[in-house]
Amino acid sequence: MKIVDFLKLYKQDSIIQTIAEAIKPNESTLVQLKGLTGSLDAVIGAAIYSNGYQNHLFVLHEKEEAAYFYNDLQSLLDAKDILFFPSSYKRPYEFDEIENANILQRAEVLNSINNKSSQGELIVTYPEALTEKVINKKALIANTFSLKQGEGISASTITEMLADFDFEKADFVYEAGQYAIRGGIIDVFSYAHELPYRIELFGDEIASIRTFDPTTQISVKQLKKINLIPNVQTHLMEEERVSLLKFLPNNTKVWLKDQQLTLDTIDKYFEKASHNFQQVLAVSDHTQVVKSPEDLFETSVSFLDSMQSYCKIEFGNRFSSSKGPIFNLQAAPQPSFNKNFDLLARTLDENTANGITNIIVAESPKQLDRLHSIFEEIEPTATFHGIHASLRGGFVDQNLKIACYTDHQLFERFHRFKLKDKQSRSKALTLNELNTLRTGDYVTHIDHGIGRFAGLVKINPGKNTNQEAVRLIYKDNDILYVNIHAIHKISKYSGKEGQAPIMSKLGSPEWENKKTRAKKKVTDIARDLISLYAKRKEAPGFAFSRDSFMQVELESSFIYEDTPDQASSTRAVKEDMEQQHPMDRLICGDVGFGKTEVAL
Repeated sequence: MKIVDFLKLYKQDSIIQTIAEAIKPNESTLVQLKGLTGSLDAVIGAAIYSNGYQNHLFVLHEKEEAAYFYNDLQSLLDAKDILFFPSSYKRPYEFDEIENANILQRAEVLNSINNKSSQGELIVTYPEALTEKVINKKALIANTFSLKQGEGISASTITEMLADFDFEKADFVYEAGQYAIRGGIIDVFSYAHELPYRIELFGDEIASIRTFDPTTQISVKQLKKINLIPNVQTHLMEEERVSLLKFLPNNTKVWLKDQQLTLDTIDKYFEKASHNFQQVLAVSDHTQVVKSPEDLFETSVSFLDSMQSYCKIEFGNRFSSSKGPIFNLQAAPQPSFNKNFDLLARTLDENTANGITNIIVAESPKQLDRLHSIFEEIEPTATFHGIHASLRGGFVDQNLKIACYTDHQLFERFHRFKLKDKQSRSKALTLNELNTLRTGDYVTHIDHGIGRFAGLVKINPGKNTNQEAVRLIYKDNDILYVNIHAIHKISKYSGKEGQAPIMSKLGSPEWENKKTRAKKKVTDIARDLISLYAKRKEAPGFAFSRDSFMQVELESSFIYEDTPDQASSTRAVKEDMEQQHPMDRLICGDVGFGKTEVAL
């Protein structure tokens, strides 16, 4: 079963369709959904959104719960970009403790709302984030600079605009608020997108716009139009701030996990902001250098007032006084099986006998394969539909007769949320690492050998254009300039600690000779190894049997999912052990990287 088929079961359910109709009008309505547990709240939210494509704001208890809910929606609505709205500060009025990544996410949400997506927006947040007011829509529009492919505009106009918006000119961009110019190419890292833009000009016309990865400089996606937004947290500090709710369209549905907890948290945060504001006044001798808390932060009274005109859906365990329809959804949490797979198999058989559809959701297809292997051994009649997805909590829905179990609860494994994808790293120098190099550090250029880093400089290759380049110094003070688009050829030198390397001489065959000798040594070693392994292949050994369900149960008991390297290492070791000749394999890894799990 695919996740779209699973969601379709709820989209077609009469109760879900009744709820969707009840909240469809764009007016102040209160609807209460009781009896939700596990990830059923996210499933129903995704199903209702899919039936109407309106704007939805989900308010969870706190950031971690909001992040798990956000991941649930991402799994259920795979093709839809879900927005996460975090808080900016670690503490209010602590301007040196602003989370820059969070400011970017907040601006991205405001920009997305402002552009009125035809399919509506899904925004996930929590009370602390709602406490901070946002820039008003009029000021955001006035400070948004739009660029379109084919538009006639000069490079000087764009750079003047970026300077007015307090963007910082840099040699290369790697974080929001920076821009760089190389001839007819302008790189800009706006506060409205998680990736920077590369604007290519042909004369005074925009020839192309694309996003690119700042670490690899590789283009990601072609775009027709972009919005450039400054840091709304600092650049527009003097502008009037409003509640996020006042920024949202009138058809937005506000989902509250616990309204009273939300209001209490907002008041608590406002009190903290007021206390910090008084400290700021004391330091400045009661000269008001920043706006007052009432201008920057919500109170429960102002938040309730802003929420009056919206349709509200309450879910969770605590509800306000009822003024609208109540829907009792009969659901129970996923049972605890304590890794007793015999009990799980019996439960699946009982569910089937009672007309309940068994569904097991697993983030990794490998987990589903493990379960199939276990049931083939202990209970072949146990059946379930496997879905490759990630949900934070299972549930048993008595209304639709669906038992939805999650693999991490079955195997009692740790389940972590993900707010941003992690990018793999190579030994090649990245732009961000280049910025941390100090003058005099040793580096290795793949074509020219070992030299010293001597900073970034601007060079004029001709045609009256300046370009940024990395300056490297070699033996006899020879100098090499490397365009920053070729920095993948440079890596930080790694050798014996405390021992300075011998620098290479530009123009001499020394470095090429070293590479040739190294290649010959590698070839010689490879030849010797091939001969050695040919002899070992002929030696008799013991061939172990393939995994049984007991082995699968043991592996499933580890609380963390294998990393890709662990999984491939384990697979290789098993293949070796099942051969007729002796195994000869070395597993290497740093402390805490899971060698013991591979060994077991």
